[in-house]
Amino acid sequence: MKRILLGVTVLALAFGLGGCGRQSKETKIDEFHTELFGENVYFFSPGDDPALVQDVLDQTYARQETNQFGDERFSFYFLPGDYDDSICVNVGFYTQVAGLGEQPTDTKISELLCLAGWLGDDNNHNATCNFWRGVENIEIKGKKTIWAVSQATDMRRVRIDGSLYLHDDNGWASGGFLADSRVDRMIDSGTQQQWLSRNNAYSVWMGDNWNIVFLGDDPNGIPNGTWPNLSYTRVDETPVAREKPFLVWRDGAFFVMVPDAKTQAIGPDWSGEEKTPGRLLPISDFYVAKEGVDTADTLQAALDEGRHLFFTPGIYELSHPLSVTKEGTILLGSGLATLRVKGDEEVGCLETTGAGITVAGLLFDAGSHDTATLVRIGRPQGDVQTDDPISISDLYFRVGGGNTAEPVTADACLVIDADGVVGDNLWVWRADHGDQVAWDKNVTKNGVIINGDGVKMYALMVEHFHEYQTVWNGEDGYLAMYQSEVPYDVPDAALWKSHDGQMDGYASIYVADDVKRFNADGIGIYLFNRDAAVPLHAAMETPRGDGIDIRHIITVLLSGNPGMQHVINDTGGPVIKQGDEQMVLHYKGDVDLRFK
Repeated sequence: MKRILLGVTVLALAFGLGGCGRQSKETKIDEFHTELFGENVYFFSPGDDPALVQDVLDQTYARQETNQFGDERFSFYFLPGDYDDSICVNVGFYTQVAGLGEQPTDTKISELLCLAGWLGDDNNHNATCNFWRGVENIEIKGKKTIWAVSQATDMRRVRIDGSLYLHDDNGWASGGFLADSRVDRMIDSGTQQQWLSRNNAYSVWMGDNWNIVFLGDDPNGIPNGTWPNLSYTRVDETPVAREKPFLVWRDGAFFVMVPDAKTQAIGPDWSGEEKTPGRLLPISDFYVAKEGVDTADTLQAALDEGRHLFFTPGIYELSHPLSVTKEGTILLGSGLATLRVKGDEEVGCLETTGAGITVAGLLFDAGSHDTATLVRIGRPQGDVQTDDPISISDLYFRVGGGNTAEPVTADACLVIDADGVVGDNLWVWRADHGDQVAWDKNVTKNGVIINGDGVKMYALMVEHFHEYQTVWNGEDGYLAMYQSEVPYDVPDAALWKSHDGQMDGYASIYVADDVKRFNADGIGIYLFNRDAAVPLHAAMETPRGDGIDIRHIITVLLSGNPGMQHVINDTGGPVIKQGDEQMVLHYKGDVDLRFK
């Protein structure tokens, strides 16, 4: 018997499924699905045969462990309860693992791992390509949870009974993001080059590399140490945040929990006794989209009817952008659901004009030959919305690298015109490897352009675009934990000059000359001159003034020649290669950089 949902009413969801343990694994796999959510979403319950559950997990991981640019997408949901200790969840590419309780502690599994051996023995557990995966809303009972990840990953709203290791046996790692979570013992960041820990609680944090930012964490676990001797940046409170919505199973039906926005937040917004403040929306308020069924037209029709969208795992090729106008609309992706540009449009995937909109858990892919912008948020000069902000969480953008037969381009991946937007964990990537990747193939200009005022970005990672990675035109912007590599593949220094050809290279962050107020904590900008000797004048450009405050910035020369001359404008020492020695060189400002 399949677990069947018709409409939104559960007709049968047997927790043990009787004698299913006597069936073959091939038959059993089909029985972990529902008609409502389709074949790429699996639902497990504590009464299921643990050997068969493990078969499903292992078969999927065998497919996804190395599937860096594949089209397969999966979600594994665990109904509330305590699962057999024999179950171990390995998380591969394009896979989401989540509990379905209202609290993380409602759903308990024994072991969860994200390892980094798939690149081969010579790469020594290198996790720098462990992208596109996530885990949320679950308790992990084991003593050692390994989450060796880099960009485009999320770990949210988890309870870890033991210790959390953000690396695999000290192999390279370039993450990452942890939010709204509780870890009973240690967090060991190890070799992580950078990390944002936002609104978490833990006993102790171990590890220090280039740029570790603690934003609104419970102060009891934050390590001592000061910049630049240690790479720690501590920000006591998260100014404005709204946690990502999540799927819930309650009283025999599915809901989406939408957490309330919070200000000046410290620590997680849940505990053993207190649930996350927010509202439960029945799944009937959502149009549940499925790969191979839905098109831009069917999705737009659902939006025009006033419904939210829940994207099940898969790839959705859009002949025109989705337009979201209704206030408070939610677009929630599961299992790295991917919206791919199919037509040649000014905006390729999504444009929004309504207030209080939430967009979360989606990958936007430049699948068109000529797209100006993948996503545009808001109309210019909107009102600042601190009580009900537009929130964009766990959003990932890609130009090139995927399964594309011809080159793809984009002027910008994300343009924010609305005021008061809160961005929470974004990776914006012009591919540096994969299909159709070269200076003259996946051609771009900028990764992110922010025109709105009062925009806040937490864990913004932008890499390899042809010109400025991030352009910030709005007032009162705030940025916490920024990671960026400028392009590897500039073929000639003469092709990479800004300011009408008068300045070497393009800074990663360009804050417009007329901006009066901008604040940033924990900035890391890295240079890897792979293909040519290309000088860069400065990692960041800002105006001077009392309202410009940049606290803790590191510049790194990974390899190549000749390096970077300054940190900000004409301030800060260089990172340059001396002689033939290949080594990582970095510069940390020994004082906060305030331009007055």
